[in-house]
Amino acid sequence: MNNEQITPVLTNVNAERRRAEFERVVRGNAQKLYKTALAVTGNAGDAEEVVQDCCLRLWEKKPVFESESHETAWLIRVTVNLAKNRLSSAWRQRTVPLTESVPARGREERELLDVISKLPGPDRAVIHLFYYEGYSTAEIAQIVRRRESTVRSRLTRAREKLKGLLKEDEHESL
Repeated sequence: MNNEQITPVLTNVNAERRRAEFERVVRGNAQKLYKTALAVTGNAGDAEEVVQDCCLRLWEKKPVFESESHETAWLIRVTVNLAKNRLSSAWRQRTVPLTESVPARGREERELLDVISKLPGPDRAVIHLFYYEGYSTAEIAQIVRRRESTVRSRLTRAREKLKGLLKEDEHESL
């Protein structure tokens, strides 16, 4: 076998490895990315498109990760950025409320998701990352590229807004 015959074989092997690694990363993170995108956009269709765009970026950029947590943090950061971009686009239209596309365990959880969906996108994002994904404020700061103190402030303000919205809902139901 000469060098000309070896090169295509190695290229095919490398392409297959890359494809398998890409599939592993996408399958291992797709649900988390979708939930994160949904928390930011509030729309199932937009969230699906954001995840697809994130996967495309992963394929195109071919980043090398130090660890699995670095990989996940990169994917979530890209997802949040793409979701924010989608929110700010001029043609964006809401078609499906957040609560219609997120499974809730019961009436109370559905009501809470309804109230959370009323929060602005950045507030929904920190609430989701902190309470639903279990990230610390330091990790969220890395993901959204803000100082940790900024994330803590946003989380505090989001909780206050949420508390106010829950009280309004309670008064309306009486």
